[in-house]
Amino acid sequence: LTYSDLKRETAKLANVLEGLGVRKGDVVTIYMGMVPELAIAILACARIGAVHSVIFGGFSSQAIADRVEDASSSIILTCDGSWRRGSIFPLKANVDAACELTDTIKSVLVLARCHNTIHWKAGRDHWWGELTARASDERACEPMDSEDMLFLLYTSGSTGKPKGIVHTTGGYMVYTYLTSQLTFNLRPDEDQVYWCTADIGWVTGHSYIVYGLLPNRVPTLMYEGAPNHPAPNRFWDIVERHKVTQFYTAPTAIRAFMKWGDEHVEKHDLSSLQVLGTVGEPINPEAWIWYRDKVGGGRCPIVDTWWQTETGGHLLT
Repeated sequence: LTYSDLKRETAKLANVLEGLGVRKGDVVTIYMGMVPELAIAILACARIGAVHSVIFGGFSSQAIADRVEDASSSIILTCDGSWRRGSIFPLKANVDAACELTDTIKSVLVLARCHNTIHWKAGRDHWWGELTARASDERACEPMDSEDMLFLLYTSGSTGKPKGIVHTTGGYMVYTYLTSQLTFNLRPDEDQVYWCTADIGWVTGHSYIVYGLLPNRVPTLMYEGAPNHPAPNRFWDIVERHKVTQFYTAPTAIRAFMKWGDEHVEKHDLSSLQVLGTVGEPINPEAWIWYRDKVGGGRCPIVDTWWQTETGGHLLT
């Protein structure tokens, strides 16, 4: 997708959301797979001054209902399903179940992704493709104060009730832009391709797939699915085919790659890589050395990043 494509589709969806009654300051819940429309959805919210609340696509219907209730959100954007290891994860079915647990939801906008059979509730459910096909592709950005809320993102709830973390418009944009550029040495005139393997359902995806990358004018790659399907070399195949220059993943994934065997890495040309990153947890020395030697060929610096949902961007690397 080009910037022009993104602007057009974002404006269309922004107009659809307004047609469904979304206004500046309203919370829009998003529960989708890792498809480009997920990025379009959050940017459409930002365009009209609505607050997006993205829920990780692997969470349960109860988790959706809890977050919807807490945010007083009346609309959910979802997909009929998402692909995972050749199977369909039932996103729409989970939203339907969540709607049974709360009466807050008035509208559900559904993207046709997997074309699986889904339950349909007339009046509440709407097809994304049908509404955007009829929508204008022009929508000016809503003027926002730098301290207006941009998004709400709930923590996982591993230490109790999930906390809704607020990030505001101006500071978050500048901070993610700058930390992306400095941490990953982003240079738009050098034909770079950046890939963060996180899900947009987490803050890493918000900051270092979408918001930090787009202002830096370096293409950002999104991937839907598992790292070992259809084979354990899936990630390295993607790096080779797309000439990825910056690669950002988690130590847990690196340890899995090590366990699967060096041969899956060694069969691919990874010479395009320039910078490797880690995120989400401390990295152990064995994983760091393997990552440096096997993936980076001993020549790529590793930026081990420390930060939190609450900070929105890197604090230490």
